[in-house]
This record gives sequence, C-alpha cells and structure tokens, in this order.
Amino acid sequence: MLGIQGSPREKGNSSILLSHFLTASKQLGAEIEILEVASKKITPCIACGNCEREGFCGINDDMQAIYPLLWKADIIVVATPIFFYSVPAQLKALIDRTQALWARKYRHKIFDPLCRWRKGYFLAVGATKGEKLFSGVSLTIKYFFEAIGANYEGSLTFRGVEKSGEINQHPEALKEAQMHATSLVTPLISRKKILFIDEGNSDQSQLAQALVQFYGGDKIEAESVGTAPAEKINEQVIKAMKKRGIDLAFRQPKSFHQLSPSFRPDLIIVLGNTQNLYPAFSSVPRQDWEFSSTGKSLEATIELTSGIEKKIKNFLAQLTLYKTNS
Repeated sequence: MLGIQGSPREKGNSSILLSHFLTASKQLGAEIEILEVASKKITPCIACGNCEREGFCGINDDMQAIYPLLWKADIIVVATPIFFYSVPAQLKALIDRTQALWARKYRHKIFDPLCRWRKGYFLAVGATKGEKLFSGVSLTIKYFFEAIGANYEGSLTFRGVEKSGEINQHPEALKEAQMHATSLVTPLISRKKILFIDEGNSDQSQLAQALVQFYGGDKIEAESVGTAPAEKINEQVIKAMKKRGIDLAFRQPKSFHQLSPSFRPDLIIVLGNTQNLYPAFSSVPRQDWEFSSTGKSLEATIELTSGIEKKIKNFLAQLTLYKTNS
C-alpha cells in the first residue's frame, strides 16, 4: 500500500486520517510506504509533449523515483486537505506529472501488469461545510487513478474540520478510516505468494512475474529476484512485452535482500540453471522451469515470452485462477 500525503502541513488532519488508515492496514499484514509530497521536488508539468512522443517525462526531478512507486503498489491511498475546492499545489503538480503514465496507456497503448487489479482510495478533510466541497476534487482524484491504472474504490471525506489535529476530536472518523482500510486490505492478504528466480533478474523471471501479475494479480502476489542481478532489464524483453501491450517500464533487477522483509513465498519457481538460492527460503517448496535462453534477437525473445506465457496460464489454471478458454 502506498499512502500519498498531499498536505504541506506536518501532522495535519488529512495526515492523521491517513496514518490511521495505514496503521490498520499494516496491522493486517500490508507492507506500507508513505510519500510525503511536500518534501519532494516535483516541478509542475510544462506541457513539453515529451511524454506524448516518447512515453516518458523529460523533467529530471523526484518524480522519476515516484513513477515506479505508483506502479509497484497494489493499493494507493491519497489523503489531502481542500485548498480552494481543490488539492494543494504540491499534490496537483504530482497529479499533472502522471500525464506520462496516461500517455503510455492511451497514446502508446501499453499497460502495466497490475493495472487491472490495483485499487485506489481517497481521503479528504475540508474546513468549510459547503455542499459541493468535494465535488471538483473527487473528479480530479478519479482521473488521477485512471491515469495511473487504479480502480477507484471510494472515498472518505469530512467537512468542518479546520484546526490542526482537530480530526482527533472525531473518533468516529478515525474508526471509519480503519474499517475502510480493513475492507480493502483483507482480500489481498491471503493471496498465494510466488517468487521467481533466475540469475540476472533481467529476462525470464521478470517475464514470469509480469505475466502472473497481468493474468492473476488479485489472487497471487508475485515477486522476482536474481542471484546476481544485472544492471537493467534486457531491452529485448521490454520490446517483446510491449508487443503484447504489457509495459515493463520503471522495473529494475533486484536481489533477495531488496525484497520486503515481510515477503515470505509459498512457492519458489526457478528459471534456468540458477545456483546460490537464498538460504532463508531453503524450506520453501520449489519448482524448476526450463526455457531456452533469451538470446539477443527480438524474435527469440518473443518466442521465449510465448513459452513462459503458456506455462503461466497453465499454472494459473491449475490453481483455478485463469480460464484457459478466455
């Protein structure tokens, strides 16, 4: 779960509300990450058109590290106060810069593997009691979730809360935040956890992880690592998946030690002749999947991708998570 705190004020009402939401989620077993927007250097969008042409934002600032966070999360929660019936400028800059993700989705026709399963939730606190206080901002947040590939699951909004910390005087609001967190997180906690391993985490294991997420993401939590991680994902792998409309942008090879400490796989799937497996997972059930090496040509990589995709579909069908005739 990624919590996006949009207030420029530390320990403000929206921050307190988000904290209760995230604490309840963590107690259930969710891995939590908090993004304090006001602490980041995020240049406003300059409408340069680079994302439309190239699929990436050309501005080099903290937003470049935020894009991977948005696509890594299963659940994204946005919390904000209301400024002039909208969000603060710092949060609006972040929202505007996700035009790059919108462009990848609608201009370049490629989708991140979790786009069908990711959930988005909205928390907001406003000082006034205007009837339409949340009307405009709700539309903004809905389209933000649409751009980043998250299904809008609802909102929790409170009027007439102005003084710093005043939300603490509304225990029913904090309790409601905890209840909504529980309803969002609970279905995901029991997912089967699969870890794909190869040597470099630059081709086969990345393909397998992405395809499992794409076809069964709300039922399986998939991760991948390398025993000797490469510097970046094989470019032919990115191109081969792009032809399937699946986007591997913003993903990087990682090691066992970069996994979340809370991630304990139910099954390890080893691809290729991989040695030096993580000792902490020595008791975890293991399968070995053999495929030809990726190769340097795009044609060979497309063939490899097809083989892994077929294997993944059969694997999910055995778990009754994928219908082979769909």
